[in-house]
Amino acid sequence: MVHVLSSRILLSPTDPDRSRAFYGEALGLAVHREFGTGTERGTVYFLGGGFLEVSGRSEAAPAPGLRLWLQVEDAAAAHEELSARGVAILRPPVKEPWGLIEMWIADPDGVRICVVEIPADHPMRYRPGI
Repeated sequence: MVHVLSSRILLSPTDPDRSRAFYGEALGLAVHREFGTGTERGTVYFLGGGFLEVSGRSEAAPAPGLRLWLQVEDAAAAHEELSARGVAILRPPVKEPWGLIEMWIADPDGVRICVVEIPADHPMRYRPGI
């Protein structure tokens, strides 16, 4: 196995400025670094334990199978905040049969984003012996 030191998702949108406005302003992701100049510059955003790099330009939207999973503390609060910022909500927060609270949004190119809350009593939070 390759020893992975860091990772990031590379996203080449059809309209880089529109996507930077979405991820940086509408979602409010913090910027890790920027590089290059002009409209083709790259921006790397923090994604909790990883990064999202928006750089370059693509003639077509990303493959429909690409989805992002963003964990938040409170999905209902995220719903209110994102709605107030004009982000189109594909599906409001719902507690799924598997116990997670999931809300779905999409970026300007249609990349689906699951905004997820892990309730305190969910097995993903269970740590034996603690």
